[in-house]
Amino acid sequence: MPGLPSAVAPPADLVAEPLTASQATEAVGAVLRQILDERLRHCRTVDPVFAQELATRLAALVERGGKRLRTAFAHCGWRAAGGTGDATAVLRTGAALELLQACALVHDDVMDGSVRRRGGAALHVDLARAHWAAGMRGSAEDFGTSAAVLAGDLALAWADDLLTETALGTPHGRHLHEEWRVMRTEMVAGQYRDLHAEAARSSDVDEALAIATLKSALYTVARPLALGASLAGADAYVVEALRAAGRCAGLAFQLRDDLLGAFGDPARTGKPADDDLRSRKLTYLLAVAVRLADATDDHLAAATLAPDADPRSGHAVRRVRAALERTGARKLVEAKIEELAETGLGHFERAGAHPAVRREFAALVERATGVAAHRTEEVA
Repeated sequence: MPGLPSAVAPPADLVAEPLTASQATEAVGAVLRQILDERLRHCRTVDPVFAQELATRLAALVERGGKRLRTAFAHCGWRAAGGTGDATAVLRTGAALELLQACALVHDDVMDGSVRRRGGAALHVDLARAHWAAGMRGSAEDFGTSAAVLAGDLALAWADDLLTETALGTPHGRHLHEEWRVMRTEMVAGQYRDLHAEAARSSDVDEALAIATLKSALYTVARPLALGASLAGADAYVVEALRAAGRCAGLAFQLRDDLLGAFGDPARTGKPADDDLRSRKLTYLLAVAVRLADATDDHLAAATLAPDADPRSGHAVRRVRAALERTGARKLVEAKIEELAETGLGHFERAGAHPAVRREFAALVERATGVAAHRTEEVA
């Protein structure tokens, strides 16, 4: 049928073995560019205004990229399960993950009211500015929010289309699609629990860990590892070992992200360093600080971190940061990140991966968490 996007294969020189995880993240950029070009051509046949104003902005966000960690972990899972030869299906799965991540980021920025993403304006902010500059009627903010929701939906559709095309082209497509299906539901569940906790003004440590696991650990590391392993035809034992490794490493990644959200440099992270603090988002860092303040009778910290506190001013944000430091929460979270990273490496060894792949996983964990973990013994 004319105008419909066709399957896109990456250039042959980008799929020859052996690719390292770093090379896979570079190669997926070329795959994404081909896929996005194809999708944009299709969008122009559907409607030129929609294509120019919405689809093109979404494609630009995807191409600006991030760390491409999900692609790297998918490739690592594939290699851990014995994957060799043509890496096309792995790269296409990585590209689908990057498109799904774009959906999550666009919707997350709307829900959190974040104004910057990947070093530029968040998509809903960019769309609102375009509305204002064009002199259109109605609220520019409402227009930007509504249009960004549609952009996130479009990214999800593109991701699902690509994953389905890939699954249909591999003998292990049923297992690949099952991992993908469960991952999408986990991601939405985590986002809802995040919203729910914020509305309830929760300070519960277990709830913070549940949100971090659903919203990030599974989606960022555990499922990508399992997606890659599925493409290699891995058995249930190997897949579960990789999922266990991914849960630990992914949780360490989220805890590092929480620290960057409170103490990071926006010039390096590409996003504000105080959004989570101003909104009192439930993070493990915050929950631990509240628990420590109560346990040590630090009434000043407890009041600063209380659900009814108003941390929106710059001075109040500085007080929150000081409380996170003084209670010892920041130091405790740093220690937790190291523990999780080490445990994740131990679980990865159970998968029986080649030593070179284990080193690659360790390097990815260090890149994601900032922890240079080195683990050699088996984990039962």
